[in-house]
Amino acid sequence: MSTRRRIAFLFPGQGAQYPGMGKDFFDQFPQAKEAFEEADDLLGRKLSDVVFHGTEQELTKTRNSQLGIYVNSIAILRVLHHLFPDCIPAMAAGLSLGEYSALTSSGALPFEEGVKLVSTRAEAMNEACEAVPGAMAVILGLDAPAVDAFVKDLNLKDDLWVANYNCPGQIVISGTHKGIEAGVAAAKAAGAKRALPLQVHGAFHSGLMRSAEERLTPHIMQAALQKPQCLLYMNVSGSRVEDVSQMRLQLAKQVTNSVCWEQSMRAMETQEPTLYLEIGCGKALTGFHKRIGLKAPCISIEKVEEVSQLEKGLV
Repeated sequence: MSTRRRIAFLFPGQGAQYPGMGKDFFDQFPQAKEAFEEADDLLGRKLSDVVFHGTEQELTKTRNSQLGIYVNSIAILRVLHHLFPDCIPAMAAGLSLGEYSALTSSGALPFEEGVKLVSTRAEAMNEACEAVPGAMAVILGLDAPAVDAFVKDLNLKDDLWVANYNCPGQIVISGTHKGIEAGVAAAKAAGAKRALPLQVHGAFHSGLMRSAEERLTPHIMQAALQKPQCLLYMNVSGSRVEDVSQMRLQLAKQVTNSVCWEQSMRAMETQEPTLYLEIGCGKALTGFHKRIGLKAPCISIEKVEEVSQLEKGLV
């Protein structure tokens, strides 16, 4: 195996979850089993039962989906470290919630701290969703300047925000039901191919999450964060972050600010990674990778049988 590979570790966010995710790793590798059992102990409840045996409706609840995705990502990461000791990240990034997985993979956030922070984040965001109903929609077929323009023109400052810059032709908006209705209509008028409401609990990455940011911030400021051991790219700035105080600030701001994923990937691309590795449930980031047009290949690992792809990719 070559150690000259410059591997970029990528981690998925909320919405990628599905019942049974990670069960094959849990059953076959003690490293994955230990990750889920540690999380169960830290939480004082059987998250693993919800992830492996719960209903889709139960897993979709914010308090379960966020923790389930984080723990599943780290469980698979531990298995990969066991199987391929030389497979270490030269750089890392995560989509929204996935940023916590990226921090853990970089050595900046211990798993125990990660479980606590993600639990607090999930509860805070869930309460914000319950307090102020909201929605999200994905806009397909318009570029970022076009979406920025109609959001600005609508001037619904307390009702509509741009939530995610995922990749060319896929932008997500977030806000109140009034704001999303107006945004979807404006997107179609501007020539969007489609504007589809998302099946989510509330308006993530918008001003409607301010109460969640306020509740989460003290926990982030007190968490045992340290300087990452690889290049780390974060959502709020869409760029590399080294300073721990900046890491804390961007983690806190992330729940109300746009996720600048495409910008992060383009910044990461300047460091010339030789392989992108999506770790965890779903393959959304691999899809974004193709749409952004990144040069190096991207491998997605969410099932045990896909590990062989990484073995080939590391040669």
